[in-house]
Amino acid sequence: MAGNPRDAVVTGIGLVSPLADGIEQHISLLTGEATPRPRVDAETFAPYPVHPLVEVDLSTQIPRRGDQRQMENWQRYGTYAAGLALSDAGLAGETEFLERMNLIVAAGGGERDATVDGDVVQGWRDAADTGAFLNERLMSDLRPTLFLAQLSNLLAGNISIVHHVTGSSRTFMGEELGGAMAIETAWRQIRAGQNDLFLVGGAYNAVRYDMVVFLAMSGGLWTGDNVPDVWHRTGQTGGMVPASMGAFLVIESREHAEARGARIYARIDDVVTDRGPRDGSERCETRIARQVDHLAAAAGDAPVGILSGTSGAPEALGLERRMLETMAQARPTAVRGTGTVLGHGMEAQVPAGVALAAAALFEKTFYPPFADDALETDAPEATATIAVTGWGSWRGESLTILGSED
Repeated sequence: MAGNPRDAVVTGIGLVSPLADGIEQHISLLTGEATPRPRVDAETFAPYPVHPLVEVDLSTQIPRRGDQRQMENWQRYGTYAAGLALSDAGLAGETEFLERMNLIVAAGGGERDATVDGDVVQGWRDAADTGAFLNERLMSDLRPTLFLAQLSNLLAGNISIVHHVTGSSRTFMGEELGGAMAIETAWRQIRAGQNDLFLVGGAYNAVRYDMVVFLAMSGGLWTGDNVPDVWHRTGQTGGMVPASMGAFLVIESREHAEARGARIYARIDDVVTDRGPRDGSERCETRIARQVDHLAAAAGDAPVGILSGTSGAPEALGLERRMLETMAQARPTAVRGTGTVLGHGMEAQVPAGVALAAAALFEKTFYPPFADDALETDAPEATATIAVTGWGSWRGESLTILGSED
């Protein structure tokens, strides 16, 4: 059946995570007989485990050592994944397309200098005049050039420099919701006929003292050497295990993709994003009901697969689980918690979920259960719709619905 020329379709996937390097490796591992688990580092930030990135050869996508040196790790991961996506779409080095490709990045702030932070805090405690001490240290230790190197939109700049993507550029901040809104923006612009070609994604580095401290202070992190599946991280204040990750997608209009003979993985049918308090209020319930309604409009009573991006944070997980159970009442539904096999990659989590969904639809398959949980039932047959959720640990909810081309 011929599709709408203004359909937004996924034509390139770049994914690197604590589990694997490249979408082919991810699919091979996740559809195998044994459920894989990501790498775990339980020592560096003990008692908080993190998932470091698998070993990758950055030079395959960032050939110049000088470019690699001036990036921080999260920028390297994102630039590497962006290169994978461009190569996968057949667009690497294609100047005609790269010059008008629009770039949308989801990223947080840069990595702080933990040594400087520690010295400032220690010195402040002993200073006779704390105000003068802070002014002096801020002027001498936190140089403007250091601050500029930490800007979130520098990831977009590095992608432009390394891969020559020189169309429009915008950056979203806002953790999980930032990644979802980056995809939503590309989807809406394509549907409205405003643009035809996008490179969209996010990146995160979990091996960072500053972010581990921040998340630990918020009560969001899982503790201990053992890391159970994401649904069963109960009995503690937090269930998140941060993961280093880079996930990028080439998204273009069907008309544009077909004109250049591109392979189409899947179609993006709908993107829903929202945020607000999770206080049991009517507005909170309305946001949950909205996602249920959008899935019903896209899939009806047909079987669906759902890739949940839940972090494991108790309040968010409880609310999302209630929503998923409501969705399952109307149709055969199989849920998979991507945090179990990938960890939680903040801004990259939703793009990573969409990457896995698009690849599964292209392969006409769905993933075996990642966990022993009532939600993770065997995959229904003829799954032509896969939904990707992205619930932040504190706020921000999203639902991205993808459809098969057949």
